[in-house]
Order: sequence, then structure tokens, then C-alpha cells
Amino acid sequence: MRGRPPRSKIREHIAEILAVIGRGYGYQIYQYYSGVFPKVTQRVIYYHLKKGVQLQEFVVQEIRKEQGKFSWGSEVEKTYYALGPNAKPLMKDDIREKIKAVR
Repeated sequence: MRGRPPRSKIREHIAEILAVIGRGYGYQIYQYYSGVFPKVTQRVIYYHLKKGVQLQEFVVQEIRKEQGKFSWGSEVEKTYYALGPNAKPLMKDDIREKIKAVR
């Protein structure tokens, strides 16, 4: 088979995080990921969220604009993700406890 395999360990970990927290936006998911799994960049998290939406592992639940004081301006757009129909989180008890401890 040519190209990248359709499975990804990072997407599996993101699915496990979303199974515990319900829904979350990119940076929030990155924070959970960094607290539990090996370090990755924010960019790779956003890549896998986008790829997961294409594969229907994740769904975009809401896009919300929020006001605040940010280095780039006064508004931020947060895209909230949830598990999709093709998501298959492993949900090992030890990982679930680690994710809950990050909260």
C-alpha cells in the first residue's frame, strides 16, 4: 500500500482525550495531550484534528468567537471538536485516570 497509513497513534490519543472530556478546542486538547502523552507540537495536533474530521473520527461541534485580550487582537475563534461516528478510543483505565488528573 502506498502513502501514509490511515491509522495514527496521535489521533487515537486525541480520541481518548475527547472520550473523557466530551468536547474541546485545539489548544485545550493540546494541553491535555502534553500532560499525558509524549510531547508533540500544536501544529501536529491541529493537523490531526483536521484529518480526523475528514475521516469522520471527529466532528466540528461548534465554532465560537470569544472576546479577550490577546497578543493578536481582541477576538479569537475557537473550533470545538467531539468524537465522530468512526472514532474508536481504546479507553484504558490508566490513561483515563491520567487525563482526568490533568484537569
